[in-house]
Amino acid sequence: MESKILSKKLELIQWLPTLEDKVVIEKLIKSKKEENKDWLDSISEKEKSAVEQGFNNTEVNNLAPHVTARKIYEKWL
Repeated sequence: MESKILSKKLELIQWLPTLEDKVVIEKLIKSKKEENKDWLDSISEKEKSAVEQGFNNTEVNNLAPHVTARKIYEKWL
């Protein structure tokens, strides 16, 4: 698997210098920027607050059983 990825990377490295399509170049740049973006930057303040509350609950061992969590969040799972 690792050699397959390395091979694809080398193929891209060889292809990039020949690339002249500005649209494709911009898409690649955008993709790179999004890849480096932290997921926490892309959620709402309400969601950030919920994540923070979850961290706080773990620190004080205020946790719900897995079964309860699945019932609450099953529509997203």
